[in-house]
Amino acid sequence: MTDTLVFYSGPDPFDVWRDALAPHLDGHVRIEEADKVTDPGSVRFALVWMPPEGFFARFPNLELVVNLGAGVDRLVARDDLPDVPITRLSDPEMGRMMAGYVLFAVLRHARDIPHFEAAQPRHEWAYRHPRAASETTVAVLGLGELGALAATEIARLGYDTHGWATRPRELEGVTVHCGDDALEGLLGMADIVVCMLPLTPGTRNRLDAAVFAAMKPGAAFVNVSRGAVVDEPALVEALRSGHLSGATLDVFATEPLPADSPLWTLPGVLITPHLASVALPNSAAPQIAANVRAIQTGGALINEVSRSRGY
Repeated sequence: MTDTLVFYSGPDPFDVWRDALAPHLDGHVRIEEADKVTDPGSVRFALVWMPPEGFFARFPNLELVVNLGAGVDRLVARDDLPDVPITRLSDPEMGRMMAGYVLFAVLRHARDIPHFEAAQPRHEWAYRHPRAASETTVAVLGLGELGALAATEIARLGYDTHGWATRPRELEGVTVHCGDDALEGLLGMADIVVCMLPLTPGTRNRLDAAVFAAMKPGAAFVNVSRGAVVDEPALVEALRSGHLSGATLDVFATEPLPADSPLWTLPGVLITPHLASVALPNSAAPQIAANVRAIQTGGALINEVSRSRGY
């Protein structure tokens, strides 16, 4: 019997992923869209992004779940997740895409782009003298694979770059701070704070009113991690009061961001629809295929998720 890989993702086109994966599976695995599976008993692998409740119960012989992205918080929090290995995607193209977005966001605030955006409708030549990169302090909260790459890219451009992590590590050009005791001091010195923390039980609403109050007056905030890491009403208040000068936000507590959210109209805030980094079929396919073969042959998995840590 030929093994089947079932695919489910609302935003991702099945045929593109099928065509990217097929050459790497050498015809030994059938790839089928979820609602067109002909033999549920043959399904050993699932490549999914936010499948509906009860999805996994249809496939009694499932042996591997591949999350169609780097963030697995929604997946590991499910009650219907089977007791099988979970892997996440991690490929260089995703990392470069995320680092590019973070660089854009840092430059947006470091070069006062919101100031010029606000002046343009007034036809105002609103000159503001730029600062040297070395005079701008950037703090990256979360130095996992994506956060570390983004931080080193920020440092490469000459910014005074700092990172906050749970454990010490060495990153070229980045001063690393560790532990809760180090956070308040770091926030108080940063001109731009970038959130790249994974969403876990310990980080849910971690950036609350106290954290925003600890930030340097006039600082800017960037969030590319998960909306639930942030206490959104506290962020709104920090922006409304002028304590924060602006924000670049790609992720939100509710997505799509509701039309009545005050974030849409607050000065200096840019909203993007959760696109800082997305899985790319051609670059991710070899990794997915390698994990499928590992299950078939008893080999080691790449980027297996720890359910206890949540990432």
